[in-house]
Amino acid sequence: MEYLDFEMPIKELEDQLQKCQIIGEESEVDVTATCKKIEKKLATARKDIYKNLTPWQRVQLSRHPNRPYTLDYIEAICGDTFMELHGDRSVKDDKAMIGGLGKIGDQSYMFIGQQKGYNTKTRQYRNFGMANPEGYRKALRLMKMAEKFGIPVVTLLDTPGAYPGLEAEERGQGEAIARNIFEMTRLKTPIITIVIGEGASGGALGIGVGDRVYMMENTWYTVISPESCSSILWRSWEFKEQAAEALKLTGNDMKKLKLIDGIIKEPVGGAHSNREGAFKAVQDQIVSAFEELKDLSEVDLVSKRMDKYANMGVYKE
Repeated sequence: MEYLDFEMPIKELEDQLQKCQIIGEESEVDVTATCKKIEKKLATARKDIYKNLTPWQRVQLSRHPNRPYTLDYIEAICGDTFMELHGDRSVKDDKAMIGGLGKIGDQSYMFIGQQKGYNTKTRQYRNFGMANPEGYRKALRLMKMAEKFGIPVVTLLDTPGAYPGLEAEERGQGEAIARNIFEMTRLKTPIITIVIGEGASGGALGIGVGDRVYMMENTWYTVISPESCSSILWRSWEFKEQAAEALKLTGNDMKKLKLIDGIIKEPVGGAHSNREGAFKAVQDQIVSAFEELKDLSEVDLVSKRMDKYANMGVYKE
């Protein structure tokens, strides 16, 4: 397990607990009482640290190297029923954007999301979770397929942004994202969107228009990363913590602004510390959201979705 700076007190207590257990195993000394004291301190430390996280610390947790990615969630939720589908039928198959059919119980879903890599080789293979235009066109093709067969769509957002390279712009990156947003607003099937990691800029919004939009507790969703915002405003990345605070990018901020529908609580310590708990929480939220949407007619579904986004940003003085 890797630890972030603010998690070091937890690491120290875990190391102490491990040493205490080793002493108990290797000697005849009864260390049960000592181990229990350390466990109690550890539980208290975890609770205190994760209860008072700053926006920047949540950004750090969303990027934790041990945090589960899109395929981890899909494989845990769908098991052997998931069948990945490939290609945009125009350019190629974008490995940063994955999608396919899977089941939760007896209900089929079309899962779509950005996929990051676990090491240098897979990060390059997945282009660090930054999709090209063909990735967004693949996503739209799969959404249209889901619409045709009356299958609900689940999108999982985890990207530092759409790929900003010259070749991506040449192939119409902006148009592909705009087309997705336009088409998703009028898609005649339920769309459930969950931010499971980083939700940056149009790269996230390109598959982020949904009837129900949720954020996991330690994620962020905003137009620009704190580092990029800091570099624009202060000409330096050193003010990223202030930028994270000012951007109002956490789930609580987004809920107050009525830009999302709910926050999915993570296990204490974050999704990376208890993957099974995180998978269960996401699965339950998908099932719950679909129960709310499944009986709506196509006309009501699209109408409510359009009204939802049309009302964002409206305020009275």
